[in-house]
Amino acid sequence: MKTSLSLYWNLLAHHIRPQRGRFVLLAALLLGNIGLQIVNPQVMRSFIDAALDGAALQGLIWTGLLFLGVALFQQLVSVAVAYLGQNVAWTATNALRAELAEHCLNLDMSFHNAHTPGELIERIDGDMTEMATFFSQFVVMLVGNALLLVGILAALYREDWRIGLAFTLFAVLTLAVLFRLRDVAVPVQKARRQAEAELFGFIEEQLAATEDVRSSGAVDFSIRELFRFQQNILKPYRRGNKIGMLLGLLMSGLLTVGNGLAIGLGYWFFVNGAITIGTVYLLIYYVNLLEQPIWALTHQTQSFQTIGACVERLNDLRKVQSKVVDGAGVAFPTGALALDFANVSFAYHDSDNGGGKVLEGVNFCLDAGRVLGLLGRTGSGKTTLARLVFRLYDPAAGQVALGGFNLMDARLSNLRQRVAFVTQDVQLFRATVRDNLTFFDRSIADEQILAAIADLGLEDWYAALPKGLDTELEAQRLSAGEAQLLAFARVFLRDPGLVILDEASSRLDPATEQRVERAIDCLLQGRTAIIIAHRLGTVQRADAIMILDQGQVCEAGDRLALAADPDSRFYHLLQTGLEEVLV
Repeated sequence: MKTSLSLYWNLLAHHIRPQRGRFVLLAALLLGNIGLQIVNPQVMRSFIDAALDGAALQGLIWTGLLFLGVALFQQLVSVAVAYLGQNVAWTATNALRAELAEHCLNLDMSFHNAHTPGELIERIDGDMTEMATFFSQFVVMLVGNALLLVGILAALYREDWRIGLAFTLFAVLTLAVLFRLRDVAVPVQKARRQAEAELFGFIEEQLAATEDVRSSGAVDFSIRELFRFQQNILKPYRRGNKIGMLLGLLMSGLLTVGNGLAIGLGYWFFVNGAITIGTVYLLIYYVNLLEQPIWALTHQTQSFQTIGACVERLNDLRKVQSKVVDGAGVAFPTGALALDFANVSFAYHDSDNGGGKVLEGVNFCLDAGRVLGLLGRTGSGKTTLARLVFRLYDPAAGQVALGGFNLMDARLSNLRQRVAFVTQDVQLFRATVRDNLTFFDRSIADEQILAAIADLGLEDWYAALPKGLDTELEAQRLSAGEAQLLAFARVFLRDPGLVILDEASSRLDPATEQRVERAIDCLLQGRTAIIIAHRLGTVQRADAIMILDQGQVCEAGDRLALAADPDSRFYHLLQTGLEEVLV
């Protein structure tokens, strides 16, 4: 499998360009570091030859001090290169991490249904960490050691062209072997990274369902599955290590040949009077220094194999396009919004591959300002219908219109500002009350937030908060009813034209339910609403009723008219009780 550095650069280039100044400084320090490594042994050669020739002690001391000074300065430059390389790498990869996280958040729900949060975290964070390490270590070392290799060979040619030629052939042979084996482990490393992502996904699922796992006696099963996922990681990990060990042994043998070549050539040239003892030292020093870039390239090639898999996975993730495409933009009217479904059909999976339709040929019109009670058994398509209004998915056929405009023509941000969807499970963040209510939108004034709290009857709860709107919710325990009321406050602050309630009061005790019901009455004033109902009391506020059965509308009409018609399904439900029938 061919992996190119250009793919890596394409991922990071956009985020490295703003750091041009630091990148140029990094390049300058890198060149300086290489120059100092090549120059310093020249100082030591002068010291050795001068000492053997009986030079004055004072001159030798100054030469020795110069050698130590250059060595110390070279170490300082090396530290600066490492620091700056890490800084540039993490700044760029953190920006790319944020870009990919935003990309995933904007993908449609079919993508998120197919990929667990744990898997996405491992991709966006785990693979990105590998890329940061790769840049700060491999890229800097790759460029630095390549230049160091060229500099060493140039210095050897300067001493004697025959020595330079011999070690050029040695370096070419070694590097040819190295790059020939460059991509051997890429498939193995890609399999390992994928197995790790699946493990993280499994752990995330198990932790989220801890209570169910324990109560159903599935702990042993979870542990067995954990071992199975770990075994899937172990297999490619072992294969990768074996390939790495073989590569290391091969490089070790080649470098041993290089040391033997240096000692043999040094001895031969010295015996024939072509070089001094200082030059023999220089030759052996340079050859040992030559090992540094070759060893570095050998070890970093293993990182290159790992990063090859990471780059492919991240590129694959980046190429995923949302099936829900942003529209050109329409201006929804203010106030309550009408909703129209025209022959809408939808399936979560391709029907050709065994996935049946969840909605089929749904038609209805909900006038602005009216409340629709949506009834149906579990699996009849009620929640799916709400998801289509919110454009979490797009219909396979037909059209959904809001305020007279096709949803496909609307900007997603504008649509989701004008439509609110409140479910039974309220998502609260580990943040302040203010941020939980405004979704971190600092443009909303505190006065607006306090007015919404007052409208919903939350004054007593708010008065008990130790720091008011700045109270951290992670330390403030909320009841289910309070959480629902906070969700309603969020809707108040957005002032949508259409509100969808997925039986928001179904899990509450009677006293709390009364508070929530009063808040719902306040919330629905001046707005169009769909109430997905499972309880009789909830549908009493609806103007119209629509009953779904197996994805189709089996009954729809005015609530009072249906309630008075003995032949209607709704009449039958009222007689028998929604709780007994709609299960």
